[in-house]
Amino acid sequence: MAGLDRGFAAHIAQGVTTLCHCWQVTRADGAVFAFTDHDMPLVFNGVTFRADTGLSARALAQASGLAVDNTEALGALSDDAIREDEIEQGRFDGAEVQAWLVNWADPAQRQLQFRGSIGELHRAGASFRAELRGLTEPLNRPLGRVYQKPCSAVLGDSDCRFDLTAPGYAETRVVETVAEAQYFRWTAFPGYEEGWFARGRLDVLEGPAAGLWGMVKRDYPEGGQRVIELWQPIRGAVAAGTRVRLTAGCDKRMETCRLKFNNLLNFRGFPDLPGEDWMMAVPRSDGANGGGSRR
Repeated sequence: MAGLDRGFAAHIAQGVTTLCHCWQVTRADGAVFAFTDHDMPLVFNGVTFRADTGLSARALAQASGLAVDNTEALGALSDDAIREDEIEQGRFDGAEVQAWLVNWADPAQRQLQFRGSIGELHRAGASFRAELRGLTEPLNRPLGRVYQKPCSAVLGDSDCRFDLTAPGYAETRVVETVAEAQYFRWTAFPGYEEGWFARGRLDVLEGPAAGLWGMVKRDYPEGGQRVIELWQPIRGAVAAGTRVRLTAGCDKRMETCRLKFNNLLNFRGFPDLPGEDWMMAVPRSDGANGGGSRR
């Protein structure tokens, strides 16, 4: 019973207990969802844990090493709880999860059993299955610099340090025409050269898909219109009249960093690394051996 409140430990030691599980899911946008497998709602920490969601959980496996703590939450989709469209839109991806073992007769007696995040989330008919990952999961990510010719930074991050709010690098517009939530067209788009937003992103600022975004695959003129094509459709309804924000893209080349963004000081690539031809070069008795092709 190490680590348990004395009253809670005494309750468990009785043999006949009034225990249940409670789960709290906090999404990146701040929305909070709370559930319990008890047959009545419970309240603690200022949160009401609902009992009518059909949520349940499998046994929790935890380890002391860096192996991923894992369990699964199983539940039913409900319009006023976890909705199918929000799962499809990825709004629960990476959400924080906390799980308690609670004495439902006295919710002040409880133990936090799990804290982590949602990993893979699958939908099947009117139900869902969510993989839960422990706090050690981020420690399994590889860290360190990658030695490559292109820049390894993400445009606008702490390594790049470029201010994307600078004039000319972000544009907020109202959608004129959209097809399949992937092809956006405007009749007039002055001030930006062709391809300016390629490899950038499109953020939806309002409507049912507010908060969702997509990476720009192509930015090109066609039939007197400016077309912004995304790699994948926005996973939500985007209609004409919706405000979106376009952010300039970067192809990670040193020339682009210098000429388009004037940010060469923070370039994180190694443009002078020798190529594979140079590494495979063999000694020659005549002329210079630079590793290039012979003509």
